Amino acid sequence: MRYTSVLSNLLWPLATTTTEYGADCSWPIFSTNFSCDDRLGDRAAEYYDFIHKCHEYGGPKGKKACDQTEMDRLEMNARQPKAMVNYTGTGFTKIKAPQTVMDLIIQHWEANKETMTEESWPKGSIYLNYWESKTYMVAVEDRNLKGAGDKLKEQIWDAAKTTIEAWTNVEIQPTSMYGIRVYTEGAILSPHVDRLPLVSSCIINVAQDVDEPWPLEVYDRQGNAVNVTMEPGDMVLYESGSTLHGRPFPLKGRYYANIFIHFEPLTRPAGDHSALDELLPPYLIPGTAAAQNWLIENPDGWNKPSPAFPAQPSDQPEGHYAAAIGDYYRLKELAQEDPESLHRKDSNGWLPIHEAARSGHTDIVELLIQHGAEKDARTGLSDNGSSLLNMALEFHGEDHPLTAFLFSIGAQDIGYGEL
Repeated sequence: MRYTSVLSNLLWPLATTTTEYGADCSWPIFSTNFSCDDRLGDRAAEYYDFIHKCHEYGGPKGKKACDQTEMDRLEMNARQPKAMVNYTGTGFTKIKAPQTVMDLIIQHWEANKETMTEESWPKGSIYLNYWESKTYMVAVEDRNLKGAGDKLKEQIWDAAKTTIEAWTNVEIQPTSMYGIRVYTEGAILSPHVDRLPLVSSCIINVAQDVDEPWPLEVYDRQGNAVNVTMEPGDMVLYESGSTLHGRPFPLKGRYYANIFIHFEPLTRPAGDHSALDELLPPYLIPGTAAAQNWLIENPDGWNKPSPAFPAQPSDQPEGHYAAAIGDYYRLKELAQEDPESLHRKDSNGWLPIHEAARSGHTDIVELLIQHGAEKDARTGLSDNGSSLLNMALEFHGEDHPLTAFLFSIGAQDIGYGEL
């Protein structure tokens, strides 16, 4: 493969610490039955306090949502890794971020850190204790920020792509990146695997003011917990769709800022000649429960690449293309010139707002709703496909700004074929 020649120049792993515990010890991974002694303190008490505060914050409806989301997290932790193709031996490593990547991110951080915005989280989400530890965002694509926009997003993706391709030894394409998240005192992140198509990813420590390291807990192929500590400029590469990861120990310090950059592989690993399912993405193992679930949610199969910056097909309506690439100003023009184009389905039954949702363009989704798009618009020529919120959860996960926005306006999570 063409990536091998650059591998030795890019990957210089730094030390990590393998712990003496496995799953369900520091935090529930597969079950709420804690499996170890008190070597880490009373972790069960910490966890149940976390859940209780989620209940209190959400009220009666929120309590039900907390419990359901937590059940979904545990089930996905157990189901999804078994269905994923492994592209590396360990599932993760830590390196120094390439200088080209850091220069872009630090410039954006320094120019905009004083105007970071508080994030809004949906009641019932249990991936982060937002009810007592606020998070803030310095978005990459927010055109109101200095230097931000699609150009910067593409530059960061391009700068990070070579490193991750060298590590996985396959070609990849961008799927998600939304900015620098800033965590505050006491933050806890429940261990999880990312929703697809977030598969080959990296975390970069941008800046921090901490009293002690805030470890990233990942689980190796043998099920052992590994605590990875990071300094500004460190980059953790990880197979986010199959490698369990989180930060179950509270942040001690003022803030911790990092950015997540996600890709998906376009092929199977080098040397893997097993049969591919023509409908499944190459990183899913046919016949597994997760693969079957993916096909239910994606009945047309893996026939559209992630629309990070696609070339416009000759038969794609202009409104759909503008929404897919996040062309805010062209859509505003279309709203005046041809408003019906913003509400016209393509040959697959998709609206422009569905393209925006798949791409993770929160500002585009907001704009289209302002111009009359329905917050629960469904894909499909018969309107029986996925809703916007269902798409946001599937493509970007619960912690994406688009998901938070859709929850905040009362959008519904409706899957393919549901009534």
